[in-house]
Amino acid sequence: MTRKLRIGIIDLIAKGPTRALFARVMNANFAAIMPQVIAVWCEQEGHDVTLVSYTGFENLVEELPENVDLVFIGAFTEAAQLAYALSNLFRSKGAVTAIGGPHARCYPQDATKYFDYVLGFTDEAAVREVLQDCSRHRPVGVRIAARQQPAQLPGVRERWKFIEPTLQKAPFIKMVPMIGSLGCPYTCSFCIDSVIPYQPLDFEVMKEDLRFLLDFEVMKEDLRFLLQKFKRPLVGWHDPNFGVRFNDVMDAIEEAVPPDSIDFIAESSLSLLGEPHLKRLKRNGFKALLPGIESWYELGDKSKTGKMKGMDKVRQVSEHVNTILRYMPYIQTNFVLGLDGDEGEEPFELTKRFVDLAPGAFPGYSLLSAFGQAAPLNLEYQRANRVLPFPFQFLNNNQAMNVKPKNYSWPDFYEHVIDLVKYTYSWRAISNRFRANRTRVPRWMNLVRAVSSEGFGRIKYHTEVRRRLDNDLKFRSYFEQETTELPRFYLDLARKDLGPLWEWLPTGAMHHDPNAYLKSVIA
Repeated sequence: MTRKLRIGIIDLIAKGPTRALFARVMNANFAAIMPQVIAVWCEQEGHDVTLVSYTGFENLVEELPENVDLVFIGAFTEAAQLAYALSNLFRSKGAVTAIGGPHARCYPQDATKYFDYVLGFTDEAAVREVLQDCSRHRPVGVRIAARQQPAQLPGVRERWKFIEPTLQKAPFIKMVPMIGSLGCPYTCSFCIDSVIPYQPLDFEVMKEDLRFLLDFEVMKEDLRFLLQKFKRPLVGWHDPNFGVRFNDVMDAIEEAVPPDSIDFIAESSLSLLGEPHLKRLKRNGFKALLPGIESWYELGDKSKTGKMKGMDKVRQVSEHVNTILRYMPYIQTNFVLGLDGDEGEEPFELTKRFVDLAPGAFPGYSLLSAFGQAAPLNLEYQRANRVLPFPFQFLNNNQAMNVKPKNYSWPDFYEHVIDLVKYTYSWRAISNRFRANRTRVPRWMNLVRAVSSEGFGRIKYHTEVRRRLDNDLKFRSYFEQETTELPRFYLDLARKDLGPLWEWLPTGAMHHDPNAYLKSVIA
């Protein structure tokens, strides 16, 4: 019989302390589902569980569970250094450690240096294997992965005891995390989900979750554990691409709850957002959509533009986005900057024209990044020796671009990025965006995002990087792959992020092999 374990689970929503206004409002709403799922599975196996969600506003050291036998840490790559430091700290106290989430899938070779278990696809059997063994594996950890994503996950009702404490940290907007599918039907070459077959989850569980949220609302005065009352439930769908089986998903929602009784936010694609679908989404309470446009030259299937490119695509996408805004109060459009199909100033100028033609949309910009073995395209970058060894701390799609641009010098690329970001978050564009949105919350959300770290903050950061490319020889040499010595600029930022946990960062953990994926394939 397996002994009863004291288990800590840490969801690293943030990579370090922050005081950003947008983070204050939203970080708690970005809690991941899988740490909650693993907490449920561990309790079902008879173990004691403590889950900590770190949003960047807590004293993390004080929040850490004590006297634990086993610690699971869920992390995106940008929080990897923090995860490594935490693992080292817990190991020093005798605990066994495991890491899961995007970083474990993207950089398993590196993660095995600092964890006893590194989890890829994680189902109940994989977690049970860790629980039953629960032993040290050092100096190299054990990699455990299911053959595919789990067929079903615990729903909101089962996860509620782990959801609710995190929602208490959200000051205004409180978003319940749900998921209806895994994987994605599209093949965006840079995306971690592009190689995972699309897989809908059990619609009956989804319907039960939605009924639970409404029941919870009706009974809120009687539920003793309800510390923060909802005026109305808000659900954030974590699906990589919501609504692929559109009619089935919407049938399930409509069967479960009355029309427009729950507010929904979802990431979807323009190809799924035709007007008949928009009407149905509006009728059922959808308030925000986050479609990916990505490029003006590629990915036409995802944006429903076929072989259309350049300004023709800008016009069609702008018209489509404006149509969406007639039904949805809020839309964020996502772009990737620096793709190999981009050349010269045209892609940036086209995005400016989109900002003008669809002023109500909030553009989200990501710098092209190769996250280890997240996508097959990364092998091509590594074979061409184009991947830089930026520490994981800066691989958040904005602080560092770890793929050398194909058609730009570094200074030219940053000049274009800064120009675009300044245009997008100019007071003129902010004012146009404010007027183009009809409802109060979207208006103020866009304003907060623009003047916070996502807008003004990125202008300041990119401008500093651009200045150093000209004035700091060692800095420029690192970008040009003439040296692997990390510039002091990044070292100081990492030390600031980790704070008191910097001393627990294992020796060598600021460095990784950017070509580990290629070497594993060759081997």
